[in-house]
Amino acid sequence: MAKLSSVARQKRREKLVAKYAAKRKELIEKGDFEALRLLPRDSNPVRLHNRCFQTGRTRGFYRKFGLGRMAFRKLAHEGKIPGLTKASW
Repeated sequence: MAKLSSVARQKRREKLVAKYAAKRKELIEKGDFEALRLLPRDSNPVRLHNRCFQTGRTRGFYRKFGLGRMAFRKLAHEGKIPGLTKASW
């Protein structure tokens, strides 16, 4: 499990990105980079990082499922991911 502070920081960044998305787009289209510089740093979508929604882990992340590798494996073995079967040969 990731530190709760890391998960909370990520959620705060997601809110800021959503809040300032329209304003950021407008400023970029105008070319007003001075006003863009004055926006909060965490409102830039580049600062977001993919995290497993169950564990908060950043590494070994599967975008298609929104899960880290360990959570993905656990749910796959339990049969909780539709259409996914364990390969064996």
